[in-house]
Amino acid sequence: MSLPDVTTRGEWLTARKRLLVKEKELTRQRDALNAERRRLPMVEITTPYRFEGPDGAASLLDLFEGRRQLIVGHFMFDPSWTDGCTSCSAGADEMSDGLRAHLHTRDTTMAYVSRAPLARIEDYKRRKGWTFPWYSSYGSDFNYDFHVTIDESKAPLEYNYRDRAAWEQLDTDFPFGDQPMEMPGSSYFLRDGERVFHTYSSYARGAEQTGGSYYFLDLTALGRQEEWEEPKGRAAKARAAQPRFD
Repeated sequence: MSLPDVTTRGEWLTARKRLLVKEKELTRQRDALNAERRRLPMVEITTPYRFEGPDGAASLLDLFEGRRQLIVGHFMFDPSWTDGCTSCSAGADEMSDGLRAHLHTRDTTMAYVSRAPLARIEDYKRRKGWTFPWYSSYGSDFNYDFHVTIDESKAPLEYNYRDRAAWEQLDTDFPFGDQPMEMPGSSYFLRDGERVFHTYSSYARGAEQTGGSYYFLDLTALGRQEEWEEPKGRAAKARAAQPRFD
């Protein structure tokens, strides 16, 4: 890997300002994209999915833990595996108690779901030292319906909103064989009373969950919700009074 060129402070500053123009444009484009995402229509979930967690059987509504929004990380963990996916594990390592606490302040729960039986999930979770909620969807159609378990004996192939024909037309190494196969993804849900709605799902590179709690919130139907928050306490009021720069 080569190092950047060495230059003077003045030349560096000129180049940095050119890059800043592009960075600001990307920020504005991302803000517009986030707003468009929040305007997506949503689909009511009526299938009575059942999960198993540390406290026993759970419905999709139970996964919200009483909050208004739910983020599900589709953790790749086949029922026959002893360990979970290494790439998913790398992302889960960053799912700290602090990050989830920030999501909770925005009425949002983060949970993982895998197709592996709960005993294997709990064993792997213990060995990794993780504390986030993690449920088994073993025996349900949840993974198939959200297209993160590919098994054409159960459902036509679909991943990242492309069917088999679309994938075959692309110059890609999509792994068509060795089914069933687990794929990465994340799905977002909104609760209105006892009704649950699917608002968004992302797959492949789009499902890479990095960037802190604001990144996750930007993918939800309600966004960061900052315009609704009433500052509490002297420090919060001081922060609210500070100007915001793009």
